[in-house]
Amino acid sequence: MTKITTNHKLISLKWCVIIPTYNNCKTLKNVIDGVLGYTDNIIVVNDGATDDTAQILKLYPQIKHINLPQNKGKGNALRIGFKCAESLGFNYAITIDSDGQHYPKDIPVFINALKKEENQNILLIGARNMNHENVPKKSNFGNKFSNFWFWFETGITLQDTQSGFRLYPLKSLKNLKLHTSKFEFEIEVIVKAAWRGVTIKNVPIDVFYDDTNRISHFRPLKDFTRISILNTWLVIVAIFYIKPRDLFRKFKGKGIKRFLFEDFMGSNDSPIKKALSIALGIFIGLSPLWGLQSMLVVFLAIVLKLNKTIAFGFSNISIPPLIPIIILASLYLGNFILGHNFTYSIDDIGENIEVLKHLKTYIIGSFSLAIIGAFTVGLLSYFLLLFFQKKKIALSND
Repeated sequence: MTKITTNHKLISLKWCVIIPTYNNCKTLKNVIDGVLGYTDNIIVVNDGATDDTAQILKLYPQIKHINLPQNKGKGNALRIGFKCAESLGFNYAITIDSDGQHYPKDIPVFINALKKEENQNILLIGARNMNHENVPKKSNFGNKFSNFWFWFETGITLQDTQSGFRLYPLKSLKNLKLHTSKFEFEIEVIVKAAWRGVTIKNVPIDVFYDDTNRISHFRPLKDFTRISILNTWLVIVAIFYIKPRDLFRKFKGKGIKRFLFEDFMGSNDSPIKKALSIALGIFIGLSPLWGLQSMLVVFLAIVLKLNKTIAFGFSNISIPPLIPIIILASLYLGNFILGHNFTYSIDDIGENIEVLKHLKTYIIGSFSLAIIGAFTVGLLSYFLLLFFQKKKIALSND
């Protein structure tokens, strides 16, 4: 692809390039010159630089400059750049660091990738070759660390989640509630974009680390602490809200029949793993943990490395029509275990029953019912699944 063709595509697709910069005067000019080979639609956000950045920018009257009075962090600079780009009518923004580690020649990589996508609600991240000899070991470790937590929080596997060379869909960012302002912003934005249904993918790029001219403003202790705090919060939100929400939407959208055939029977997990996932779902669904069941079943499925979809589906045994029956069965079982002589009926549930008087009976009975139900259904499921697996293997061998 030629530079002229690329430039036309940038204009027709309403793209721009955003360059956040802070005290990178030694490399900034080369970066701007490189980007100008592809487009004049450039927004440089000078994040309170105290070097010769302002003088360098005066050499480029044809591009947009935003000069911030004081340094507030890369995340803040990017957010300001996004708002400016949107106000100028752009739909997409490519961000490139000003320290010279990225090659402007890779801009067409992002364009080509976007053009091939049917769904253009996509966020592309440049994937660096982190095994290259000039990549610092601490950067390689940090990237693997970030990739793991991104996968845990979103379920998406990426090769590189830390690269600042990216393509952002500006309209999709408008509705995101973003709170961070420094390096951790680039983690927050991709996680929350993924939660909102934006497709996140890597595209291959080259990278160059020049210790002579490159200035890094990453402060290991402070910034790593901020990133760790952010990931802790994102993990909590993912476990107790996002993952239950997504599983519920999937279950609700497919219905019980499609769920059973596609996600349950169609799963490649072993019979024992499926059976244990069912048992976990039944246990949580029958337990007296009302209001926490969806969050707990997903959390435990993740911790125990079970099938989250199956466990979540079977935890919905406590659907409204069955709740009175489950409560009644729990009360009778608790009554039997404690040696009481109370009698109950469906009409008593929710109306005449004295809650506090029978709370101990209900809790003991409920957990007992959950254990019995999980063991019984899990065991039966295992033998049924084992039978169907053997039958399937036999048919495939005929």
